[in-house]
Amino acid sequence: MLVKRAKLDNNYKKKYDLWICNELENIIETNNYKIVHAYLPMGKEINISPLLKNLLQKNITIVIPKTLPKYQLENRILTSLTDIEKGVFGTTHPANSKEYKGNFDLIIVPGLAFDNNNYRLGYGGGYYDNFLVHYPFASKIGIFYPEQEVLKVPTEKHDIRLDKILINRFLKRKH
Repeated sequence: MLVKRAKLDNNYKKKYDLWICNELENIIETNNYKIVHAYLPMGKEINISPLLKNLLQKNITIVIPKTLPKYQLENRILTSLTDIEKGVFGTTHPANSKEYKGNFDLIIVPGLAFDNNNYRLGYGGGYYDNFLVHYPFASKIGIFYPEQEVLKVPTEKHDIRLDKILINRFLKRKH
């Protein structure tokens, strides 16, 4: 899946990423979400930076994970897209930021693959499953390219099913 995602046409990727940002912003506004857990994109993940920039301007609290040892995430409040630092495994997170320990209205979840039962395959560390289990009332939306769909994601007891997978099968792409 990493190779498949890396081979996506850049113009298609930019258009698709912008579509995801717009859809997420509509969901956030429609539901009046005030506290959003998101991520800072790495590699060829869906670039949600335009969404994060807009949410910061609207005074929505954005929380970004810092990857810790033992499959744990520390949640940090994002105040700027420029005041960030490198973490483990190629991740980035807010620098000199306060830790956030409250609840979330929405959790935006990245991943490598998904199926039509709303299960996702992450990068293999179980970080998000260990995190999501603590927030049963937050809306959990996975964002993916259609090319990342598989027939069935292998699941285990601890895997958390997402509430929704946000994809657009109709956006034109070049092969």
